[in-house]
Amino acid sequence: QVQLRESGPGLVKPSQTLSLTCTVSGESITTANKHWSWLRQPPGKGLEWIGYMTHTGSSFFSPSLNSRASISRDTAKNQFTLTIWPMAPEDTAVYYCALSGTSYVFKRLSEYDAWGQGTQVTVSS
Repeated sequence: QVQLRESGPGLVKPSQTLSLTCTVSGESITTANKHWSWLRQPPGKGLEWIGYMTHTGSSFFSPSLNSRASISRDTAKNQFTLTIWPMAPEDTAVYYCALSGTSYVFKRLSEYDAWGQGTQVTVSS
């Protein structure tokens, strides 16, 4: 059973950097044909795809982030990390990491093969 868990700060100031880590168990992040995604849901809005990393470490992002996001990984720890800079109040959301076997961007978390419980990130001074 694949399990994902997000961790990181709950509060970030505007213009600062957000780093969120997804720790994976039950599957290696280097397994072929797996896509490791980050998504978020702002208050009162729908799920938004941020980007994903493939098993080779290549990453792809939504244009809506205006090149502010990156994804890195630590294969020894089986973790991948989302970084967004600079953060703005409109980045306030619940952030999720998720796994799928396709590059398709799903509209609902339940369409992914596995996902974390989510972590609240608030951007405020």
